Amino acid sequence: MTADEAPTGAVQAGAVQAGAVQSGAVLARGRGVAMWRQVAEIVEGTIASGEWPAGSRLPTEAELALRFAVNRHTVRQALRDLAERGLVRAVQGSGTYVERAPLTYPIGTRTRFSDIVVAQAREPSGDLLGAWRETAGPGIAEALRLDPGAEIVRLETVRRADGVPISWAASAVPAERFPDVAEIYRATASFTAAFRAGGVEDYVRAETRIGARIADEVDAARLEIAIGRPVIEIDCVNADLAGRPIQWARARFAGDRVRVTVGA
Repeated sequence: MTADEAPTGAVQAGAVQAGAVQSGAVLARGRGVAMWRQVAEIVEGTIASGEWPAGSRLPTEAELALRFAVNRHTVRQALRDLAERGLVRAVQGSGTYVERAPLTYPIGTRTRFSDIVVAQAREPSGDLLGAWRETAGPGIAEALRLDPGAEIVRLETVRRADGVPISWAASAVPAERFPDVAEIYRATASFTAAFRAGGVEDYVRAETRIGARIADEVDAARLEIAIGRPVIEIDCVNADLAGRPIQWARARFAGDRVRVTVGA
């Protein structure tokens, strides 16, 4: 008996416990295709059929291992492959979930994360990961048109749609103009609310630069993706209606979860 094989009784038990995985599917041993790849193909097919809709949780590794009569390492490798291709998402302590269709993310003169998410029938949310005051470096001072040595508030945030991380960002705002930005964002998860408290009723996107990179350890942890996955990086400057910059931000989006469009 090889490491990927299990007694017949285990196969039958798995069929009962895992249930939803195409019950007629059988792995073909000895045909030159790795067991983990066959498991991945069957799970992918089950997702494509709609039997596991977007957002649903897959059976556990143990249930899948019983169903396919393989060891959990084989299942884990199959799920890792599916995650790397953006088909599923592993949530520590909760399970593995089918990824939702990518969010369309239009960038124009008014770009508001919450409005974009709500317009696509999803629930927006966000967290403040950290905030502190510091002296603006040359690049941020120039972007915000601040004098050398001016103080800024730096914030790191993560934004989600239906609980799934879409982006995380590092932002900077003038501390003199928005001294309470961190507290307001922590309470509301809204920069719009924080700017309004500082006397800015509306604002526009003054500058946008779009690039791409590979996810590092920080990106992977905050976006709940694998290291090495594609990440869309967007640098932007927002300004009040008088044209005065109020925010610089660098956001990184999970490449598999958004489709960025650029328009008016």
